[in-house]
Amino acid sequence: MKKYLVGIDIGGTTVKLGLFDLNGELLDKWEIETRKTEKGRYILSDIAKSIDSILSKKNINKNEVKGVGVGVPGPVKDNGAVVGCVNLGWPVFNVEKSLEEILNLPVKVANDANIAALGEMFKGGGNGYENMIMVTLGTGVGGGVIINGQILAGNNGAGGEIGHITVNPHEKESCNCGRKGCLEQYTSATGIVKIAKEILVKEDYDSNLRNIENITAKDIFDLAKNNDKLALKIVEKFSNILGRALANISIICNPEVFVIGGGVSKAGDILLEGIKKSYRENAFHATVDTKFEIAILGNDAGIFGGAKLALEI
Repeated sequence: MKKYLVGIDIGGTTVKLGLFDLNGELLDKWEIETRKTEKGRYILSDIAKSIDSILSKKNINKNEVKGVGVGVPGPVKDNGAVVGCVNLGWPVFNVEKSLEEILNLPVKVANDANIAALGEMFKGGGNGYENMIMVTLGTGVGGGVIINGQILAGNNGAGGEIGHITVNPHEKESCNCGRKGCLEQYTSATGIVKIAKEILVKEDYDSNLRNIENITAKDIFDLAKNNDKLALKIVEKFSNILGRALANISIICNPEVFVIGGGVSKAGDILLEGIKKSYRENAFHATVDTKFEIAILGNDAGIFGGAKLALEI
């Protein structure tokens, strides 16, 4: 009997779902709206209805589904309970148990950044590695730690929250988490713009950045690729902060590879080379040869990670 896996990535706007075979081949993918009304009480039932519908259309019986893996935007305990998901309106409750009861299928739940890391290890930029750290550079900075092929989630599911490592104890502005001086404040898409604004005021270099009203991370990297002196200085500062932070992380986890994803990762080689240079200047000698790769699954990383999670049920 052929067996299937379902991978799910619950986001604040949409829920992404994928149907896979046991080899991790994506057979179908689709999205539904994340219905957050009434504190997100309909999200799980909407997911169940959507899965039931696709299984019916494809004439797949539930006894052919090995399991369902789910990523949620918040810390998750070992028993599948979320420690609150602010973006979904969820309080503390056991998502794993609740969805199992609705779906009548085995379910495993993990943090969304962690399953994205698992997905990249399974079929993406981290394929072939058992020890890796996923670094997601987007609106914020996320992380996922994989050790010996398994997610390292920690006691309350907060393991891998690398965006909230303190890199500047003198920072005056608050991070979204409420603390000050977090990595996210400097190396997210908004963080590099913050760096740019500070350097634009301090330096008098001629730069095309001065002609852009609303500077974006893409603008900065594009100009740096064209040898804009000020843009290169911004990228260097960004890379120094991130590379040093990753060097510190590597002493704890000693990964084989860092996989860099998120919107900022689209900058490609200029991003990767800058981070690698800073990393190697700051790394402990036993970790200095850690590899760096760009994530390749994009927005599908979560559903691939969900499939990998389901495969292990």
